[in-house]
Amino acid sequence: MRKQFRAAAMAAAALVLAAVPALAQAQSCFYANQWTSWKAPDDHTIYLNVGNRVFRLDIGGSCPALRTGATLITHSHSAQLCSAIDWDLKVRSGGMTAGCIVSNMTQLTPDQIAALPKDARP
Repeated sequence: MRKQFRAAAMAAAALVLAAVPALAQAQSCFYANQWTSWKAPDDHTIYLNVGNRVFRLDIGGSCPALRTGATLITHSHSAQLCSAIDWDLKVRSGGMTAGCIVSNMTQLTPDQIAALPKDARP
């Protein structure tokens, strides 16, 4: 009986531990209309302000339009933006629209936000 109880307890613990990364990821999601500002310190990086959170988007390849007063346009493949795969990012500048591929999306910690140069803070 004890072995069965231990096995059940271990199985329940495994399920809880498996759910922890999913919960953490869910907290890192947002809707496209929730970001309030953004900055691009270079043509490979975008910082988004989403409420009291800041996200870093790493762009795969160069996206020069980011540095020219561009407008970001996105069409999410899912209800929320949770990872790089969810982004369909376009940058409009001077009447031209170009696609930029998001290779990584990271929610910054408060220390990382504080360490950003002022000209990179969204």
